[in-house]
Amino acid sequence: MSMKDKMEAEVVEAELVLPSYLSFKRVQMYEKYPKGQARGRHWKHLKQIIQAENYQNYPPDEPNYVNIESPPSIHPCKRICDITGFEAPYYDPRTNLRYANADVFKVIRSLPNEYVQRYLALRNAAIVLK
Repeated sequence: MSMKDKMEAEVVEAELVLPSYLSFKRVQMYEKYPKGQARGRHWKHLKQIIQAENYQNYPPDEPNYVNIESPPSIHPCKRICDITGFEAPYYDPRTNLRYANADVFKVIRSLPNEYVQRYLALRNAAIVLK
């Protein structure tokens, strides 16, 4: 018997068992998720939410997914800059226009009165300025 045959016989006799999954190897998607199993996060559709919840038992005046009517918000509405559309922490007392920063303030002060009135009309805050 040759040396090679002896070594092969010893390996067979030792019954070396290799793990079926090696931690350093990348796991294939088909091994990780068997056929038919969902992958990652599962999002529910509105129809599924409605079926899961029993909305017939809720009072009709309580807002939910089926009932669109809800009471007015208790939080104050955000003030938006009339020129840029960004959130506006300031307003100009002379023109009553809201603005986001000093650059917009310079633009507001350089606007003619008719343009200021148009901006105020867009916000339904049109007043006659003197």
